[in-house]
Amino acid sequence: MMKRLIFMGFLLLGSACSAGVPEDEPAPGAPDGGSEPAAGMLVADGDTPGTYALIRRSGYNYETPDISNAHAREPFQHIRQSYDEELGAYVFDFYIHIDIDDDRGLPNITDRQRNEIKTDAKSPASMVGQQGDEMIFRWKFRLPEEMKTTEKFCHLHQIKGIDNAEGTADVGNPLITFTARTLSNGKQQFQVIFVGPSSASTGNVYLARADLAEFLGRWVEVEERVVCGMQGSYRVSVKRLDDGRELVSVSETGLAMWREGAAGVRPKWGIYRSFGAGGSLKARLRDEVLRFADFSVEKVSK
Repeated sequence: MMKRLIFMGFLLLGSACSAGVPEDEPAPGAPDGGSEPAAGMLVADGDTPGTYALIRRSGYNYETPDISNAHAREPFQHIRQSYDEELGAYVFDFYIHIDIDDDRGLPNITDRQRNEIKTDAKSPASMVGQQGDEMIFRWKFRLPEEMKTTEKFCHLHQIKGIDNAEGTADVGNPLITFTARTLSNGKQQFQVIFVGPSSASTGNVYLARADLAEFLGRWVEVEERVVCGMQGSYRVSVKRLDDGRELVSVSETGLAMWREGAAGVRPKWGIYRSFGAGGSLKARLRDEVLRFADFSVEKVSK
């Protein structure tokens, strides 16, 4: 278990922090201090207290466990900023606490926890994919050294549909997922997973698998291209920054990169992991800090 002392100092700073944004909050993008970011860009500026405002001002949104359990007494800001010596720039730190955090404080969800940012229906139209659009997502991330995983999911990124007013059931299922997982032989793996619409009964289709050890403790950069549609396409390249090695490369056409009834397609990033029913896997996991930088969402219109 990562030493709790690392986080105690931050807890004292957390009382001014907000929890994850409810679905009925006003749309992001209205200036609330600071300069207006470039369209689709989210770049750390070193202002930790202003991190959530920066996220929303940039057209993104967030779901954090800031007031989960013990954090209800001492709120903790789960997305912070720090200076990264390797990149020579400020980055976003995503914190997750195995013994405290849950999934947005929802009382009926007791087997998982979440700390994520995303675009959504409140984001500018230029950041939401519609049928026929090509969406280009770019970002950097660094997983912690000796990061703990289990055979259950530990999602780092997803592409999902945006629900419409009717609440179409299939929209909630992700199209693409990056996850980190422990295999039956004990080795850790990074997986890129596609799931088609429920009517196609595809189940999980593994587009790429890589040794997670190649990621841990090292910055990687991602470029991901999605053509939205029932006969869409998906391409992604994940490269290490220090040596330029390409760890993941996928190029697939004819994929159902859309959900019938969706109001759009959008990405999300962070950590969303299972700790087992009733916390049964907590002893195998630990507190983690994942780093992300330089998010970009670009639309190539049809």
